[in-house]
Amino acid sequence: MSPLRLGVLGAANIAKLFARGVAGSPLVSVDVVASRDAAKAAEFAKAESIPRSHGSYEALLADPAIEAIYIPLPNDLHAEWAIKAAAAGKHILCEKPLAMAAAEARAMYAAARTHGVHLVEAYPYMSQPQTLRMRELLAEIGRVQLVTAMFGFSLTTPEGRPLGDPANIRLNPARGGGGLRDAGTYSMSLARIAVGERPSRVMASAKWTESGVDRVIAATVEFPSGALAQVSCHMSGAFHRSAVIVGERGVIETSYLNHGPDGKLSLNIRRGTLGTVPLERLEVEGVNGFRAEAESFARLVRQGPAHWNGASEAESIDIVLALDAIAASARSGGWETVAA
Repeated sequence: MSPLRLGVLGAANIAKLFARGVAGSPLVSVDVVASRDAAKAAEFAKAESIPRSHGSYEALLADPAIEAIYIPLPNDLHAEWAIKAAAAGKHILCEKPLAMAAAEARAMYAAARTHGVHLVEAYPYMSQPQTLRMRELLAEIGRVQLVTAMFGFSLTTPEGRPLGDPANIRLNPARGGGGLRDAGTYSMSLARIAVGERPSRVMASAKWTESGVDRVIAATVEFPSGALAQVSCHMSGAFHRSAVIVGERGVIETSYLNHGPDGKLSLNIRRGTLGTVPLERLEVEGVNGFRAEAESFARLVRQGPAHWNGASEAESIDIVLALDAIAASARSGGWETVAA
């Protein structure tokens, strides 16, 4: 299998982390980076040992040597550039959230189908052996009844004031900022994986930053099967990332991490309904999630959809729909139906 020749559309910090994670992969070759600032693109390419750079996004899409594009752009630009990349015949690995609204996400998938390319949403944790093992274990705990998924980090004070750069894009409401479209995408995606269906309605409560984006959101999510989820995200407290999945015959606990820096990750399972049944700790390989998802993406392009281990189109659409409803509920204070 020849390496997938990939270009990075943007020079943000996450693009640097992605390039470093993928470096040395036998399946993916980051051959070029593009920025609207040619000097910035050249500096990025030199720092990350990328062979070439372009001084515009358009130049990257027109590059005949590039097969696929990684999009780490601000949230509000995902749909525009994914659709343009599809029209240019490039396969697309797009950072989460896939889009700012379900209509955008559906337009992105429609463009990919029209032009015969693959589009997938990037969640590094989904390609971790930890999450792949979790998906397998779901069958052992029976029908999921309850999910609790949390993810948060420190970007503002509890009063909503920036702890660092006030120009941080996650604090800008015009660019799709806020905890929900960042950490919240992970919490909601984990719940969607666990239950396996689109939510039906949500109720959310939020706290806000001085700039007007959500810094904390906690939501109750109902599913047609009767399952419930509690999903939360925040940007104004200590880092934490964990989930508990309760089934009719057992329980799974996971940290659903993007990366495994020490080479190992773990998850716990209780196979049984009684509290006297001990939790079993399972250790799995911990890898760089950027590399794992990029290599799975390469297998998707080279060998077909069965080789992609990340979010499916249905999962990504359902996540966007649920996030839309959670955002609406956080503003209205009432139950919001998840659109079809």
